[in-house]
Amino acid sequence: MFSQYDQIIFHIDVNSAFLSWSAIRELKQGSDRDLRTIPSIVGGDIKTRHGVVLAKSIQAKKYGIKTGEPVMTALKKCPTLVSVPPDHHYYREMSRQLMEFLTGICPVIEQVSVDECYLDYTPIRTRYPSPEEAARIIREGVYKQFGYTVNVGISDRKVLAKMASDFEKPDKTHTLYQHEIQEKMWPLPVGELYMCGRSAAKKLNAMGIDTIGDLALADSTLIEAHLKKHGMLLQRYARGEDRSKVKPQRDRAKGIGHSTTLSSDVRNREEAYQVLKKLAGKVADRLKKQHFKAGNVCTEIKYASFQSVSHQCMLDSETASADRILQTAMKLFDELWSGEPVRLLGIRATRLIEDSQPTQMSFADYEQIMPEIRKTLEEKREREKQEKEEKEKREREKQEKEEKEKRERERQEKERKKPEREKQDKENRKKKLEAAMNSINSKYGDGAIRKGLSEKLS
Repeated sequence: MFSQYDQIIFHIDVNSAFLSWSAIRELKQGSDRDLRTIPSIVGGDIKTRHGVVLAKSIQAKKYGIKTGEPVMTALKKCPTLVSVPPDHHYYREMSRQLMEFLTGICPVIEQVSVDECYLDYTPIRTRYPSPEEAARIIREGVYKQFGYTVNVGISDRKVLAKMASDFEKPDKTHTLYQHEIQEKMWPLPVGELYMCGRSAAKKLNAMGIDTIGDLALADSTLIEAHLKKHGMLLQRYARGEDRSKVKPQRDRAKGIGHSTTLSSDVRNREEAYQVLKKLAGKVADRLKKQHFKAGNVCTEIKYASFQSVSHQCMLDSETASADRILQTAMKLFDELWSGEPVRLLGIRATRLIEDSQPTQMSFADYEQIMPEIRKTLEEKREREKQEKEEKEKREREKQEKEEKEKRERERQEKERKKPEREKQDKENRKKKLEAAMNSINSKYGDGAIRKGLSEKLS
């Protein structure tokens, strides 16, 4: 079988992961009940979005309980329903253990969520007689090691492996090769196609497209006109067209991300942009704290139907800028969003490098830092201006002080010399008077002055 295809891909999915993992913990703690064998759900605080059914047992499903409905609604359907709160920290640890176990079987693992992953069968094909036998060994190994079950979907295409793992559950192996899609996948309702949510299914049904086969054979122009890029993606998947490879993620390549489950479904872009803005800020903060820059940004959407989709984009240069991450995330959201209500949004930054590593500055980076550069230059000019004014002021004050001191010295010197000047003036006046008297006496004879004074007085 393997020789017919370039690749064989497994999609491994934990059956009712949250419920199975919660049940395993209870049993290990000595509980006499197994949540998987009774009507039970994993749910939380009914006042928040964690108050919805996150996972349900097969017995709970018999009461019509659905994943995503409020816990209170589920309790009305089954008054004896057992509800346990979620423990996401514990679930992440269980996920880590599972991925570690699977990596021991095959190193080429691409984890896509807490409870599912793709596995490339190519490196291990010589170890097993067939892909189906390898899948059986994996399922039995997981159950023996951890005590819960998984489904394994097998195909030559990732999207078909994903579809196959969603066939009959639990603890099953299913194949869905390209040559099998007409028989196994095309008869299914179009709403069961991977990434086809309720809104898209409703639009397709209105166009007379009820099954996956109808979509595969429909006029592509018509599909694009009604569902845009998302419709074209769905049609490619309906035709089994998917050339993507399993991409193993190393520790550092996993990147840095943040996601949030919303308190109410987001139904328009503006609300989504506000959520993405907060997430981009958190991702940027963590990049900076850990001294990284990212070269790739991924936006994740989980719809109210619990269907998850994601889209990523490589940046023209690495960055840790919240603005650049946000702009890219919003662009990806616009390309990805089908118009359905959104339950969860996430942003992930990957292709990390050390922030000390030199990179070429992009135009976006340049545009972002220019305001800061201009601000810095303006502040520098303002400082220089103030320093110049202060210097000129100090020089003026110094000059005024020196002039004042000079005037004071001159005044003091003048005061000191005043008696001498007065004495000198007096002597000069006396000399002038004597000279005048001598001049008169020599002209009119001695005693002329006394004679003139006597005549005037008489």
